[in-house]
Amino acid sequence: MFARLWRLIKSWLGFAVESAEDPELILKQTIRDMHDKVPQMQANVVQVMATERLLQKEVTTLEGEIKQYDLKIKGAIKINRDDIASTYITGLHEKQASLERSRAQLETARTASGQAKQFLDSYLLQVKKRSDEAQQLVGESRAAKMQEQLSQAMASFKVGDDAGNFDEMRRKIQERSAKAEAQMELAHGSVDTLMEHFDQDILKAQTNDTLDAYKRDMGLINPELDQPGSSEPEKTLGQRPVTA
Repeated sequence: MFARLWRLIKSWLGFAVESAEDPELILKQTIRDMHDKVPQMQANVVQVMATERLLQKEVTTLEGEIKQYDLKIKGAIKINRDDIASTYITGLHEKQASLERSRAQLETARTASGQAKQFLDSYLLQVKKRSDEAQQLVGESRAAKMQEQLSQAMASFKVGDDAGNFDEMRRKIQERSAKAEAQMELAHGSVDTLMEHFDQDILKAQTNDTLDAYKRDMGLINPELDQPGSSEPEKTLGQRPVTA
């Protein structure tokens, strides 16, 4: 039971870590860590090179002291001072032993210094190579992230719903267009009807005028009564004025 629970917890933790991992951030942090190591490595190389130079100076100093001891030994022998010569010989042996040790240390320091410089140059070259590669990988990571977002958008894209929206908008626009055309047609129809009624009224008036003219010519209408301002009614057919 506990094993299964632990396995489940590990799977959750693994999923959480995997989800939280950002390759771009990890690559940038890795490059920063590599650059941060460069100053310490340079300091170590400088220390190794300084040790080499100190040993070189020590060797040079010992070689000079040995030459001095050699001259002193020869001078003591010339003046028959073997005791002094023996003392210088003892010091000479000590300097020669020190010189051998210093030379061995110098050789080791030279090897270490060469290796350190070579390692530093290799590390700097590796940092530059990794930095260039990291930039390329960051670009690929961004492109992959964009592709993931596009694929998710395409996966969530519902053609039916959007097509329905387009159809609905098309129908509404067509309805508005049809209504506008109907209103325009109705407006033209109203104007045409009004003009038609107006023409009919004019025609009726002209007909009445012509009829009155015929009646006047035939003496059926008194011309004086047809003048403007006349208040007497028109005489109908067959009527005669009443005499006093």
